[in-house]
Amino acid sequence: MDKEAYLISQMRSSYIGDDAALVDEMLYSMDAFFENVHFKREWMSMAQIGRKAMLVNLSDAVAMNAKPKYALVTLSIPADLCEAEIAELSRALQETAAEYGCEIIGGDTIGGEKLHLSIALVSQSDVPLLRKGVKPGDLLAYTGTLGASKRDLEALMRGEKIAADSRFYEPQLRAKFVAKARPYLHAGMDISDGLFCDTNKLLDINSLGMEILENINEDIGLSGEEYEMLVAFSAENLKAVEQVARESGTTFNVFAKAVKNNKRFPCKSHHFS
Repeated sequence: MDKEAYLISQMRSSYIGDDAALVDEMLYSMDAFFENVHFKREWMSMAQIGRKAMLVNLSDAVAMNAKPKYALVTLSIPADLCEAEIAELSRALQETAAEYGCEIIGGDTIGGEKLHLSIALVSQSDVPLLRKGVKPGDLLAYTGTLGASKRDLEALMRGEKIAADSRFYEPQLRAKFVAKARPYLHAGMDISDGLFCDTNKLLDINSLGMEILENINEDIGLSGEEYEMLVAFSAENLKAVEQVARESGTTFNVFAKAVKNNKRFPCKSHHFS
């Protein structure tokens, strides 16, 4: 068991387990975006940092078919950050939140050695999409094209430049797909730790295994921070879900079937490597 999984195992709340904690119709989530952990300042502009920090948090709401309502932002601001950079960062956070109908209503600021952001999100859903609900025989699929985030991160770490529209800079959230496909989906989650690791999580929480229908290489399966969707649904609804994908302009890939075995993908933690 890795350290993240061990920490979660020590928590006693019944609300833990999904992309956000569902309490009645309200959802509560939080994600950190830390300098030298998730990004380096020389890689990204303040606008890119603010936008991605907000998008990775909004992804939790999108993944659960929820509408983001309010956000609380905590910032650790290093001494060498000038007022113009702070304004650019703030503007990107607010504009990105507003695109999804979300308002930043407060938070906290401290002085620190690095630029760290932590965002808490309050969302609402009448029909949330949970991780529990996968049934034997369900098809497992992911949206989009995976692998670019890992590829571009490795390029940045080698000191190379990447495209301005790279998925590493700006994840594409699948709000329209999730909302329209929700009637057909049994379960789902966003892909933040890589398809392999997140598929294992989905199977673990449902006490199921899988039959692999499409071989996936490690460059795709171990690409973290993709923020595409991993979903499960009945095979009889495949055509309906594929139609939703086409209507929403979403690439859609069926890769496995949920079955009663213990098969898992090889996976290593992204958090303590």
